[in-house]
Amino acid sequence: MTARNRELGFLIPAALLGFLGIATVASARTDTLELGPLPGAIGVLAVFLAMHVTLRLRAPHADPYLLPTVGVLSAIGLVELDRINPALAADQAVWVGVGGAAFIATVLLLPDHRILENYTYLIGLAGVGLLLITMVFGTRINGAKLWISIGGGQTVQLGEVAKVLVVVFLAAYLRDKRELLAIPTRRVMRMPVPPGAALAPVLLFLGACLSLVVILNDFGTALLFLGIFLAMIYLATGRVAYTGFGIGLFVIGSALVYTVVPRIQERVDNWLDPFGDAQGQGFQLVQSLYALAQGGVVGPGLGKAFLVREDGSTVIPVLETDFMFSAVASELGYVGGVGILLGFLLLIQRGFVIAATANDGFSKLLAGGLTAAIGLQAILIIGGVTRLIPLTGVTLPFMSYGGSSVVTNFVLVALLLIISHRTTAGNTPSARRRRQAEAAAERELDAA
Repeated sequence: MTARNRELGFLIPAALLGFLGIATVASARTDTLELGPLPGAIGVLAVFLAMHVTLRLRAPHADPYLLPTVGVLSAIGLVELDRINPALAADQAVWVGVGGAAFIATVLLLPDHRILENYTYLIGLAGVGLLLITMVFGTRINGAKLWISIGGGQTVQLGEVAKVLVVVFLAAYLRDKRELLAIPTRRVMRMPVPPGAALAPVLLFLGACLSLVVILNDFGTALLFLGIFLAMIYLATGRVAYTGFGIGLFVIGSALVYTVVPRIQERVDNWLDPFGDAQGQGFQLVQSLYALAQGGVVGPGLGKAFLVREDGSTVIPVLETDFMFSAVASELGYVGGVGILLGFLLLIQRGFVIAATANDGFSKLLAGGLTAAIGLQAILIIGGVTRLIPLTGVTLPFMSYGGSSVVTNFVLVALLLIISHRTTAGNTPSARRRRQAEAAAERELDAA
């Protein structure tokens, strides 16, 4: 069975899961079966089929498991949004369509991802520029200045796009400097150009990004950027010293930020003792913990947990963005929560497989960095709502409500699939024979 046929086979249960979930929510909401969400569900299915056809035509050797996994996570997110507020689900379906179009455009217009390596510094400056635009023109919501208003009540979050640009910049730069950076410390003193000189530009770039997000009061994104940087420099050099040094700086910086930023003090205090102010600053986290406990082992079922009051307000504030994992676990219980975790673990596993099998350093670092971005973002938000770490406010990839996150993550998956296709296509028997024939021809020319 070909990779694309395998992918199509796994997309079928993802589609069935979505339609079954919508029917379950509709039956729990009213005695009569509502057909309102059905057109949106059919539209989302058409989008995923269009992405599948695009891969079949332009990237037939790409990994067959990434797209179905994204389909399952997106389906669960859309079903839960329909349960919370059908209008949100309708908007999200539109954004999935936009994300699918961006996915298709990326696969069609970027046949070789290595072209990005030629624009290393331009891409890096674009990432910083997007954060600067947010800082100057952004709208402050709930204390954080993350969104650009585009009229009609719609906003975009440019930090999501900056995340991908940062990964591309780091992959290209570390690819060029990794041999110098990987030199053991004991040999550094005998070198004319120490590794610190090679690391200085990327540290300056990272410092600029982190300073901007600190100014924007978005420490979740700052933590995400730092995690991506530490993961990628370890992938590039294999040196634990860099990771340890980065973690040490993070601990020191976090202590300093905690002493001067009241918002961070509140987040940490609420994490340590959410029930100390259960009706005030700790309300969100307390309600999230109650929702998780309410789910039990298997949960009451979709549409049956107490998540929405009679007036339409949600029991947990901003349930549709920051607390989507809590919503799913409240309705599907421990089993549903573990299922979500397994879905993200599968995404991470396939992403690192793509990175490990890639043929060149840039592809390895790019695939590893993109995978780390998805994994870290999922860990940060799930850890926050379950009280493993303080709340960060980042979105749960493919599931939380938000157009910028959906579109950016679909492009991210497209890049991973492009890398996978080029790697697998280069290792097929015909490709190996072609390389052998070219090498033989070169030897004959040299002999002549």
